[in-house]
Amino acid sequence: MLNYLPLLLFLSFFCFTSLAAKGPYALRISCGARKDIRTPPTKTLWYKDFAYTGGIPANATRPSYISPPLSTLRYFPLSEGPENCYNIHRVPNGHYLVRIFYGLVEDPNFDNEPLFDISVEGTLVDSLNTGWSNQDDENVFTETIVFLTDGTLSLCFHSTGHGNPAILSIEIQQIDDKAYDFGPHFGKGSMLKTVKRLSCGQGRPKFGEDYGGDPWGGDRFWNSLKTFGQSSDKAISVESRIKKSSIAPNFYPQGLYQSALISTDVEPELTITLDVEPNSNYSIWFHFAEIDPSITKAGERVFNILINGDVVFKAVDIVSLSGDVKTALVLNTTVAIDGQTLTINLQPKNEGHATITAIEVFRVITVEAKTSADEVSALQSIKKALQLPRRIGWNGDPCVPQQHPWNGADCRFDSAKRRWYIDGLGLDNQGLHGYLPNDISKLSHLQSINLSGNSIRGSIPPSMGNIKTLKILDFSYNFLNGSVPETLGQLHSLKILNLNGNKLSGRIPASLGERLLHRASFNFTDNAGLCGMPGLRTCGPHLSTGAKVGIVLSACLVLLLIVGCLFVWWKRRQNILRAQRLAGREAPYAKRRTQFSRDVQMTIHNQGARTASENGPILLS
Repeated sequence: MLNYLPLLLFLSFFCFTSLAAKGPYALRISCGARKDIRTPPTKTLWYKDFAYTGGIPANATRPSYISPPLSTLRYFPLSEGPENCYNIHRVPNGHYLVRIFYGLVEDPNFDNEPLFDISVEGTLVDSLNTGWSNQDDENVFTETIVFLTDGTLSLCFHSTGHGNPAILSIEIQQIDDKAYDFGPHFGKGSMLKTVKRLSCGQGRPKFGEDYGGDPWGGDRFWNSLKTFGQSSDKAISVESRIKKSSIAPNFYPQGLYQSALISTDVEPELTITLDVEPNSNYSIWFHFAEIDPSITKAGERVFNILINGDVVFKAVDIVSLSGDVKTALVLNTTVAIDGQTLTINLQPKNEGHATITAIEVFRVITVEAKTSADEVSALQSIKKALQLPRRIGWNGDPCVPQQHPWNGADCRFDSAKRRWYIDGLGLDNQGLHGYLPNDISKLSHLQSINLSGNSIRGSIPPSMGNIKTLKILDFSYNFLNGSVPETLGQLHSLKILNLNGNKLSGRIPASLGERLLHRASFNFTDNAGLCGMPGLRTCGPHLSTGAKVGIVLSACLVLLLIVGCLFVWWKRRQNILRAQRLAGREAPYAKRRTQFSRDVQMTIHNQGARTASENGPILLS
């Protein structure tokens, strides 16, 4: 056993280092690009554009110097539909930082500042406001932290009628599963939307890579906060090593803690106010490291932290809580904000001064429940089969975000199953073509469907009879043909059935006629081939299924008999022809034999005649 110990230790070390070397999953897309790109100075790889549902590639103008140095974008005119998405597959399940940079189309004929909404996995996360391209750097992108559990990521852009959504780039970066654990509501039912990420005392904004940060940190962007206000603070910095930084699960870079702001005697308190969305929960992360050389031990700097006037951390002593000077300390709290402002106040005690290294503010967003996967699949089949015009859209989730449902799709939420279902489909007079797919029956919660006034062809799928909840079915004024399926008689909740103005034929199922006794309203007119209902032509004798089967079998037997007789006649005819051909070949021999027989008979006859004359007449008694 001892002989194998070194080998086991080596294999264990090899496996550990292999896993560690693998690193987090990362994917970056240069929207509108036709080939992969590497950008300076870090040679970051951006993949060429893929996974989009529509849109048009164009040259881009970067709205900010922090935007990736990319020259193309993808924009989505309303003619492409009110919502367009990037549906990215084969993303490993896990926890991700997702960042979307906006762009401006490099063309004077375009509105240079489009306004639109952004959703991640069906949850609305951002709405662009007027002036976003002229404000601070954090307004040129949307960043969320989200769990992905089904191997896909859906990012959708919803038109609001103010210009065409334009996307410069998409970044998907895996982070630790426990990163930004903000308490009891942390998990797959929530996501974090970045509001502010501020590095205090820094001279310029930085990304994680500028700090030399760990890849598991997600290459976060840190805007700079040089001062809380004129003469209220001063910036300090060090180059010394900061202990307890860049550790799991958040992996904050060490360089973040090498600068700070400290209040002064002029204004001992540090105060910052941010604009926020009202009636939301906010997760706030405070970063500290005691880098002031005048503080050497615990008790020399103590302060309270207040949010909107309420104390959230009392008697904060950085040295005491972190264990030493030049040691990272992170504090987190989650608060509910009713108004539109969030005010952070650091109040020193004992006539001291307050200090802060960095601040992160996130809005906690409850993840929207999604629509049933089977029903989304059915709608996509309908979209393809009916050749929906691109202006209708139908990209992303049909029911969420609730502010942007699909055109023509009515949704109902099942609180028990935490799922959305389609209970109405209205696409009348939309110029639809194509046919009705069998998958339409997967809309098992449908109560109403109206596809009237289009150019739909083909037959009515018998599977329609499986939608037991259906109350209204209107396929009038199309080009449907074939018969009315008997399965429609199984729709016991059906109150209105309009099939008029088509090319249907055959007998109306008797089971549908029975529905008329339940005050149902049916319309089958303007179908020249239909019969069996008041207002339609009279049907011929009705045959049972057994009779129909008997007729078919009898016809088959007669056909077999005729074929058999024809075969016998043909066989006899072949035999006769064969015999005639043989007779033709034997004719010379037969002629010679016949002539010989005739000669013999003549000889005998002549001999007999001579004998009679010689002997005299024959006397009869």
